[in-house]
Amino acid sequence: MKKIVLALAFVLLGSFMLSGCSKDEILDHYNNIVQSAGAIELTGKLSLKGTKEKGIDDYTGTYTADYENFSNTEYLFGGTSIKREAGKELSIDCTLEITEGTAKVFWISGSDEAVTLIETTGTYNDTITLPDGGNYIGIECENFTGNIELNIE
Repeated sequence: MKKIVLALAFVLLGSFMLSGCSKDEILDHYNNIVQSAGAIELTGKLSLKGTKEKGIDDYTGTYTADYENFSNTEYLFGGTSIKREAGKELSIDCTLEITEGTAKVFWISGSDEAVTLIETTGTYNDTITLPDGGNYIGIECENFTGNIELNIE
C-alpha cells in the first residue's frame, strides 16, 4: 500500500511541476500527500477498543478506552508530516490504570526505538518536540485489563 501511495505522490508532484506551480506550492502539495500516507499507519476508528476524538490534526485529540484481556498494539495519534502546520510541540496528558497484564504508552519517531512514556498505573504529563518525519503515539498491550485516558494537544 505504501508503494502505491509513494508512486501516486511522484506522479502528482510531476504534474504540479508541469502545471507551473511554485516551489512552495509543490512542497505544500507534497507535504499533504505525505501526511495522507502517514494516516494509513493509524489504527482505524472501527478497530480501536476505545473512543477517539480527533483534534486539529491526526497528531492531536483524546482517546479513552476500557480494555479486557487485550493483546495488541494500537497506533492512536501521529503521522508523517514534513512541516506540521501546528508546530513541532505536543503536550501529552495520560492516565493509565493497569489491573492485569501489561500496557505501555509509547512514542516512536522514524526508525528510532520506541520511547516508553508510561507503563505502570499512574499519570504522565510532558511536552515532546517532534522531529521531521514519521511520529506515532500508541499503546502496546499484553493480556491487558485496565483503562487509559489520553489527551494530546
